[in-house]
Amino acid sequence: MSTETLQLNDTLYQYIYNVGLREHPVLKELREITSHHRYRIMQISAEQGQLMGMLARLANARRTIEIGVFTGYSALSVALVLPEDGELIACDISSEYTDIAKPYWEKAGVSQRIKLHLAPASETLDKLIQKGELNQFDMAFIDADKTGYDAYYEQCLQLIRPGGLILIDNVLWSGRVADKDENDEDTAALKALNQKIHDDHRVDMMILPVSDGLTIAIKR
Repeated sequence: MSTETLQLNDTLYQYIYNVGLREHPVLKELREITSHHRYRIMQISAEQGQLMGMLARLANARRTIEIGVFTGYSALSVALVLPEDGELIACDISSEYTDIAKPYWEKAGVSQRIKLHLAPASETLDKLIQKGELNQFDMAFIDADKTGYDAYYEQCLQLIRPGGLILIDNVLWSGRVADKDENDEDTAALKALNQKIHDDHRVDMMILPVSDGLTIAIKR
């Protein structure tokens, strides 16, 4: 037993991969392809992808939002567990990255569930709000420009139904958020948002120390 999260060494981490994950073969292909990309650091981990899929299942998610797609691993992790008539609104500004994702979405048989919007995410979310989509989504995942996180969070709070989930990536920021001397623009934005969500009585929340830190917020 332990009162703190167990620290992982390489051997234990590999053990988790061997017996603690059930990774869809197309997800594995996409993860391996992305591992050779120059910006591979932007890829979420396999265990985070599996967690997101399980959370979507637990929420009985049918309509979800993703802000920041990169090569599509997280979107695929969620789309695989959505029902046939499910919908994932995927927001990104890069066709270079998302063009890598599309063949794998197609290969996994979920491309019809993923609606990709190549535009600033704030604009796409505003359009959903203006269309009257308030409280119509079950889950959102925010993993894009850190200085935009606060605005995305507020927009998602309008779009997610009560009892729905908002997941926010990179909230530990390689530990920099806990360093009082780290105050660059991205780190400052994450520090401010973490404190804001901690104090925000519109949600129940926790920071889960998986990958680079994942906030899980449930809208009240």
